[in-house]
Amino acid sequence: MPGTDPKAPRPPSALSRRRVLLGALPVAALLAVGCGRQALGDESGTRRLALVYNGPQGCADCAPAVAALLRKAPRPFEVKYVGPGTGSPLTAETLAEAQLYVQPGGGADLDRTWRDLRGSAQLMRDWVRAGGSYLGLCFGGYLAGRDPGFGLLPGDTYGYAGSPGSTVPDDRDTVLEVSWRGESRHMYFQDGPAFRLDAGADATVLATYGNGAAAVVVAPYGKGRVGVSGPHPEADESWYEDEGLTNPDGVRFDLAYELIDTTTRRP
Repeated sequence: MPGTDPKAPRPPSALSRRRVLLGALPVAALLAVGCGRQALGDESGTRRLALVYNGPQGCADCAPAVAALLRKAPRPFEVKYVGPGTGSPLTAETLAEAQLYVQPGGGADLDRTWRDLRGSAQLMRDWVRAGGSYLGLCFGGYLAGRDPGFGLLPGDTYGYAGSPGSTVPDDRDTVLEVSWRGESRHMYFQDGPAFRLDAGADATVLATYGNGAAAVVVAPYGKGRVGVSGPHPEADESWYEDEGLTNPDGVRFDLAYELIDTTTRRP
């Protein structure tokens, strides 16, 4: 586990219904795959497919919130839940049909979860490198990093709460202000990551926290793309109501749609 260095990467701490430990992707079910034309676009006008992890240890409302966004997006997706208990294991055949894979929030122990996922790391990298898109929200953002993680980012992650200059002292659910492409916006937040990018990294920082740390990032990975967010752009009204929170901007999903579109768009 990480020490007391506030700049060291650390897992999100416990416990809310969106912090319940994520279940593991079945290692044997992940195979190296490529992505052809069907996976990379919708030139034929057919609806694109997004796989959303919804294993038994994920929180009850994390995957459904993302699924709702994807179905209602300006360029909508067909959504399929994958993972243990869904009836749809994550397989090479499933991935080959999809453009987007989403790892929602809902985790509590990064190191413990990674023990279950590390056997899949190279397989996931192969799929994204071949043209797939990975979207990681909060805990899924941590899992896109390294030490531990899939290693999909040109850099790594660390916990924003309690880091130098952070406006959030601990792991409470809160609403924080970010700068999204230079505009002040407010987002739901619960112990999500910040992103420390390598010098000269090829990455687009869509949003920064109040201390200037990267909060939302999209970066290429081979022929694919990786989009990650520390805050929760997918949070709907119920998330705010359950925690007695108010978003000064109102509950809007334009930031979520921009992140999804930027993550799945190809040059």
